[in-house]
Amino acid sequence: MARSIYITSAEGNTGKSSIALGVLDTLTHLVERVGVFRPVARTSTEPDYVVDLLLRHLQANAGPGAAAGQTYEQSIGVSYDDVNTDPDAALARIVARYKAVEANCDTVVVIGSDYTDVGSPTELAFNARIAANLGAPVLLVLGGRVGPGEGERLGQSDARSAVEIGQQTDVALAELRDEHASVLAIIVNRADENVLPQIIDSVRATTNAQPARSGGAFGVPIWAIPEDPYLVAPSMQSIMEATEGTLIKGDPALLAREALGVVVAAMSMVNVLPRLIEGAVVVVPGDREDVLLAVLLANASATFPSIAGIVLNGGFELPDAIQRLMEGLAPSLPIIKTSLGSYDTTMRITRTRGRLAADSQRKHDTALALFENHVDAAALLDRLDVSRAEVVTPLMFEYALLERARKHRKHIVLPEGEDDRVLRAAATLLARDVVELTILGEEFEVRSRAIGLGLDISRAHVVSPYDDLLRLRFAQEYMQLRSHKGITLDQANETVTDVSYFGTMMVQLGLADGMVSGATHTTAHTIRPSFEIIKTQDGVGVVSSVFLMALADRVLVYGDCAVIPVPTAEQLADIAISAAATAVQFGIEPRIAMLSYSTGSSGEGADVEKVRTATALVRERRPDLLVEGPIQYDAAADAAVAATKMPGSSVAGRATVFIFPDLNTGNNTYKAVQRSAGAVAIGPVLQGLRKAINDLSRGALVQDIVNTVAITAIQAAGLTQAVALDATPAGAIR
Repeated sequence: MARSIYITSAEGNTGKSSIALGVLDTLTHLVERVGVFRPVARTSTEPDYVVDLLLRHLQANAGPGAAAGQTYEQSIGVSYDDVNTDPDAALARIVARYKAVEANCDTVVVIGSDYTDVGSPTELAFNARIAANLGAPVLLVLGGRVGPGEGERLGQSDARSAVEIGQQTDVALAELRDEHASVLAIIVNRADENVLPQIIDSVRATTNAQPARSGGAFGVPIWAIPEDPYLVAPSMQSIMEATEGTLIKGDPALLAREALGVVVAAMSMVNVLPRLIEGAVVVVPGDREDVLLAVLLANASATFPSIAGIVLNGGFELPDAIQRLMEGLAPSLPIIKTSLGSYDTTMRITRTRGRLAADSQRKHDTALALFENHVDAAALLDRLDVSRAEVVTPLMFEYALLERARKHRKHIVLPEGEDDRVLRAAATLLARDVVELTILGEEFEVRSRAIGLGLDISRAHVVSPYDDLLRLRFAQEYMQLRSHKGITLDQANETVTDVSYFGTMMVQLGLADGMVSGATHTTAHTIRPSFEIIKTQDGVGVVSSVFLMALADRVLVYGDCAVIPVPTAEQLADIAISAAATAVQFGIEPRIAMLSYSTGSSGEGADVEKVRTATALVRERRPDLLVEGPIQYDAAADAAVAATKMPGSSVAGRATVFIFPDLNTGNNTYKAVQRSAGAVAIGPVLQGLRKAINDLSRGALVQDIVNTVAITAIQAAGLTQAVALDATPAGAIR
């Protein structure tokens, strides 16, 4: 039977969806098959955005598996209409549909209803009744704020005092107790950051006063999460829908940015400009072209705040001359046109609620970061009594990468600051506090684009590759390193402004611990500076690469799939030894299969002999490694085949490191496994360099960049540790 958790609240607008996201994310790092269930959907006329959010998070890079195959329809119990018509019948259907999800999962995250239809006391009681019938303990979410209500300014609401939250706790626990629901933990969400300890004390005092019987909450963990303005702010997309508007100018991608306030620009230009605030949506009457142009120019200026968008109200058509002028300005800022008047436009905007939707990266990152920073995940899991899965899913492996990288907090440089994917990955890495980052590019352009995309990269360093001081320092260093090639200072000065060279020089001189590039540059362009500047580690003959292949239940290492086209036997041995070290670095026990088209002594030919020689070299140089070759892929991966073709082998049927005889075979095989088996291919991970440098595929997704940066940070930490050990004097304690 699955160990499930029922997340419910005592009222609406508590931010329960962000808590559900945090719980789901925590569980997917530990449990193989996690399900999502919503007993009462928000509406039957459109998809429930909370379920959509959680399912998309669950399925992102999760690979094959039962949970990854869960559909939206399977995740829904009943509608509000069903509950109102016949509560008992609705409950019976909820239990039946939940059991169908539970049968295929180890853990199910159940999200209570959203107070969109019936009164609060009745709804909490019904949620408690459902939880009791599902046998799922309740994670009670209490609201730290009142509202937002009608007429309040965008995203603003009144904070509750610790006493008020304590009183709310008392009422909610009584409701849960009356329906025989057990309480797992309590989270006060959207709380006043200045009084978090007092809030926790007040809730604890209230729970301790509750009867310690069925439904009592004595001794349960209590956490408080502060309000974050971005989580409750609506996006420009939501504002456009609320005002029944259309996008007439600007980048559609910037509709995802959150609006943090409203400025009604129904006054003269000189009076509007001082009232502009960071992140505001500006409402401009459609016949005030002077104000429209002034706001556009202010947004483009570094001396005024960056706004989220403009809403032109009144339904007026812009004159041809103004449209032609705007074409020349080519604003990326979203400009929305609505036929509503100023009052109706403003009221609809202020009443638009922010949602933690699946397409809002900043909200997603912020919600997870808040949960990680304020909730003791280990204590929550102990209360839930879930056990760690023996298998390693892609999501578990990716989480482990971020956790390990976070412990080291290395400094990584990203040379391609003009790429939106890089900026999105940077925002995620910074929000999750994984690494320190330097992004290369012109600071105003990089930060302006990030702000326009609704991303927070404020903690990143942004450095221009034309920075005079660094350029001169790098040029002098490069000239010395390449003096044997006759490189002059003028030539070096020109070379180091190339972002790949600039980033590599940062790593070489210790200004960064590693570099990740390749989103917009070729592999050769990314790694050529490394060959010239960084060089290989002692004892390593070649720079090669591996992919970490995250299958449904384990992680394998494939090499070389990206760098050396036709390796010699000596190079194959180098690749195998480096790949074994990479495997160990990422928690994979290395059992090396030297692949060929024949197994053991069954075949002959130059290609087979090359693999046989390479295997012998590996055994000679590293007798401690488990290696087998030549061996076919099926004999290396499948225990049944191995029992026939190579019985008694310690590698056959159990291989974790697969070394391909050439780049053609390796590159095609990893892509075939990636597409056919649904594996997550992480890499290419470069190995053999003295410093941590990694390449990206030009088709890399944001998550690929996040993973590669984490890998680079882990590699950098390992290289630093190796250097420190090598520098330890003989006889010293290590």
